[in-house]
Amino acid sequence: MALLTAPTEPSSVGPPLSLEPSSRRLGEKFIVALLFGAAALAVLITVGIVLAIAGPTIEFFRQVPFSRFFSTEAWAPNFVPDGFGVYNILAGTAAIVLYSCMIALPAGLGAAIYLNEYASHRARRILKPVLEVLEGIPTVVYGLFALAFVAPLLQEIWPTFVPGKLGDPPGFQFVLSAGVVLGIMIIPTVASVSQDAMSAIPHGLREAAYGLGSTKMQVATKVVVPSAFSGIVASFVLGLSRAVGETMVVLMAAGAIANLTLWPNDPVLTMTAFIGRTATGDVGFGTTTYYTLFAVAALLFVITLVVNMISIALVRKFREVYE
Repeated sequence: MALLTAPTEPSSVGPPLSLEPSSRRLGEKFIVALLFGAAALAVLITVGIVLAIAGPTIEFFRQVPFSRFFSTEAWAPNFVPDGFGVYNILAGTAAIVLYSCMIALPAGLGAAIYLNEYASHRARRILKPVLEVLEGIPTVVYGLFALAFVAPLLQEIWPTFVPGKLGDPPGFQFVLSAGVVLGIMIIPTVASVSQDAMSAIPHGLREAAYGLGSTKMQVATKVVVPSAFSGIVASFVLGLSRAVGETMVVLMAAGAIANLTLWPNDPVLTMTAFIGRTATGDVGFGTTTYYTLFAVAALLFVITLVVNMISIALVRKFREVYE
């Protein structure tokens, strides 16, 4: 009688079964290489910009000491006697950015809250493209708008009865005119990015707040806005960076006088306007004025870099991750 025995396992164990392909396909490798090249190109362009600015900037500071450049002396690199007090055009830039942000940041955030929390689907379908159209208008058109409409309107309604410096009527070009138009120009940037950040907030947070008896305003201001704070900060920084780097509007509407002032009715000269005016004029290669362009551009680059680094730190600190 034969005995039943259990089957024995094979003595040799084969390779483990793997669901991964033995090698990547050629097309996938090409796509990875293409994406890496795009990222590397962005880094190389940034390095190239830094190197292009660094050489002339170093040459400028060989001719003009730091103490003269970072001072409140007159800004007159094109005249004799010359002056290189960059605080004058730095103050002009700060004044334009200040007044533009006073308009753009609250208006853009308010537009984002309305579009995301209050507007109907039909209203959102109409208003969103309008904001995108405003964002795509050429800056030279905004400059003409400032000269032809905003500046005359502000001159007409200016409170001349106010005693002191603020009561002086503004001229043809002044800070507030450029600041108002620049603020209008960056409203779409702030509104669009903020609205995208708010729309990414899970609806469960809103429903929980409504379940506790919150009103729509309380949900919008105490739940949605704090939850999307990192995205809102990013939108503010994008708007701020665009205001700092804008050239055409301030070139046409702010004036060409380097005043160390923040008064809204004074003409000023910004850093970008100085670069635009001087670079398109007759500037001799290798002169101090030529090197001044790069020194101002380097300062503008550093300011933008610092603002972006601060924004990255804030975004990382207040970032909320939802599953």
